[in-house]
Amino acid sequence: MPRRRPSALRAEIPVRRQHRQHRLRYATIDRLSGSCTADIRRLELSRHLPESTAEAFSQWKALAYGPLRLLAEPFPAQACGIPGCWCCPGYFRDHLEEVLHGLPRKSARELRALVRSLDRTILDRARILRANHPDETWWRGQL
Repeated sequence: MPRRRPSALRAEIPVRRQHRQHRLRYATIDRLSGSCTADIRRLELSRHLPESTAEAFSQWKALAYGPLRLLAEPFPAQACGIPGCWCCPGYFRDHLEEVLHGLPRKSARELRALVRSLDRTILDRARILRANHPDETWWRGQL
């Protein structure tokens, strides 16, 4: 008996359609482990809005790698002065700092490494911003 082609064999197999429920997709931060992402989600469910940390991280990253004019121009024209409003760029960093203090040690260390690299990028690109120490809240008065 001659051998049958694999495509002919596959054609006889009935196709099973799996009906998957559409799960809510969470925004993720690149280069974070699954356990750190899960810790962030748990923290957001108890204290913050869902996906607010990923949004704050992406905005802070956009500021770090965006046009230099965003770092050179003063921001008071854009800031509304309401604490907690997302129009002030320093609020994104404040949110990330708050999340860093709320996470378990291992997860906070992972996220802190990414945030500090963005901080260094911002400080290197904008020569007018001053920071004496990485743990100092330099973004509050200068952004």
